[in-house]
Amino acid sequence: MLDRTERIGNALPHPATLFAIFALCVLLFSLVGHWLNWEAIHPGTGETIRTVNLLSQEGIHKILLEMVDNFTSFAPLGIVLVAMLGIGIAEQSGLIHALIKLLVLNAPKKLMTFVLVFTGILSNVASDVGYVLLIPLAGVIFQALGRHPIIGMAAAFAGVSGGFSANLLLGTVDPLLAGLSHKEGFPGSTLSVPHPGHTATHPLAKECHRARKW
Repeated sequence: MLDRTERIGNALPHPATLFAIFALCVLLFSLVGHWLNWEAIHPGTGETIRTVNLLSQEGIHKILLEMVDNFTSFAPLGIVLVAMLGIGIAEQSGLIHALIKLLVLNAPKKLMTFVLVFTGILSNVASDVGYVLLIPLAGVIFQALGRHPIIGMAAAFAGVSGGFSANLLLGTVDPLLAGLSHKEGFPGSTLSVPHPGHTATHPLAKECHRARKW
């Protein structure tokens, strides 16, 4: 089972290639949606949104003319770029690897399982470093302690996977969510998280406002 999963995972194209494939799929779906007259009602404004054929002359102009605006107007972009630069430097310099090893190797033997799980939860501060570093390290440590290495690897895997993004520190996902949660609403939308003195115009926004009062 694990060998088959590994072969399937290794057969996947490069992430950049996947991104290009998905982009092409969006173009094709826009063409199909335009032919079939797909449409939806905007939940905030009640406006009817119709599918735009991105493969038409108008659609290609829309892609080329609005490409930069779509990129720069994305709310979390600035925070994500700064955070990823800092995390990338910390990871490539070996700082995060050294901190994880220091935390695990200096832990008392009785608390080793707890420390491995806890470190796995914290490891997503550097994205997938827990999968690459901590899980093999847990097996080696458990074997050195006279315990079964698979148990150590399972404990570390549970911490890394089960606690992914449930970090006490800022992780790679947090800047993205912070930008989205602080955005007042999408262009042309009245959906927003209300603040004092703000009138909520969308049912979801009203629920957010009521939850804040609680």
